[in-house]
Amino acid sequence: MARKLSRNRLQMSRYKLDSLLDITKAINANLIPEELLGKYESILRDELNIGKIFILFKEKNRWICLLNAGFPVKMEDTIDPETQLADIRETKKVSVSDDFGIPCVDLIFPVFNNNKPISYIFIGDIEEEGEGMSPVLKHLHFIQTISNIIIVAIENIKLFQESLRQESIKKELELAARMQTMLIPDNDSLPRNDKIYVSGYYHPHFEIGGDYYDCIKLSDNITGLCIADVSGKGISAALLMSNFQATLRALFSADMDLQILIRKLNETVITNASGEKFITFFVARYNHDTKEIEYINAAHNAPVLYDTKDGTIQYLIAKCVGIGMLDKMPPIENTIITLKHPSKIFCFTDGLSEIKDDNGKDIGTKPIERHIANKDTVDENISALIRELGIPDDNPNLFDDVSILAANFY
Repeated sequence: MARKLSRNRLQMSRYKLDSLLDITKAINANLIPEELLGKYESILRDELNIGKIFILFKEKNRWICLLNAGFPVKMEDTIDPETQLADIRETKKVSVSDDFGIPCVDLIFPVFNNNKPISYIFIGDIEEEGEGMSPVLKHLHFIQTISNIIIVAIENIKLFQESLRQESIKKELELAARMQTMLIPDNDSLPRNDKIYVSGYYHPHFEIGGDYYDCIKLSDNITGLCIADVSGKGISAALLMSNFQATLRALFSADMDLQILIRKLNETVITNASGEKFITFFVARYNHDTKEIEYINAAHNAPVLYDTKDGTIQYLIAKCVGIGMLDKMPPIENTIITLKHPSKIFCFTDGLSEIKDDNGKDIGTKPIERHIANKDTVDENISALIRELGIPDDNPNLFDDVSILAANFY
């Protein structure tokens, strides 16, 4: 009898070693979590006669069920690990007085990684009234060992998968950023002649942003200028702005009524954004021959117009609601200004004007006024301004996309 027991123990020990080796090989072979859990369940239930196994696993910021074998209830809905299990730091034998709201559990033991619980494993026997030592107690050390190996392996697999997912998202964002940058005109492509000299600056706060500006040759003597800012940030804002840009380019012309343009753009944004986002927008047409600027400001930051001869400053204030704010646009007012002298226009988004100063207040337009009050070209003004404000790398108060479109009118 003693020899038989000894032989059985030896066989079980060999089986446990073989099982650990098999699990290790499976992990090295990059088996998916479901396959690892299948091996784990087979070892415990089929070979060790463990009746019930439930694995609660922390994935990101929520607890999920990795395995429920034998328990009749959906246990993840009845347990709050953060409160009920927070004090369990080692294997706990469940007694009748313990109130976890979980039937038929004999043991609970946690699995830690970097001193933080990543899983709780619940074990129960098949026969509550069976003779001899409980298989759970008999094989407790082995169960703990193999459970730790499996759980940490699955945690590493999920971390690796998340890393791959994040890398994929990063590459997609980089591609989206490159595509979006193509929508912003390069300074080399902007008109620079004896009639008009245009320059711009664009810095998205994240990889992609919701700002947009453009300069379009509408005819031999008319140039279109515009700047826009989508409410919110991120991918959704960038996608809406891309669609907005395409619509604007298709509609904007030398003779189109700007009021009709605004209404058509509003219809497009309402359709695409379903009222969840809106766009502040400034659009202008400059006639090189008559020196007239016709514009509509749809809730955008008022561009600064500076007369380089008499030094006066004028703000082209908004007289229209933003694009997409209302299903039906109220009456729209467009304005025509005739320039008497060579002048500059400086258009910008609120990512510039709402940068905080040392006292925590918005810088507003004072730095703009200071830097355009000269006869330098607007690209020199822009360079001096962003250098003073430490954009993009040396200003900790930068919190949004920064876009600038400026022009000299001669």
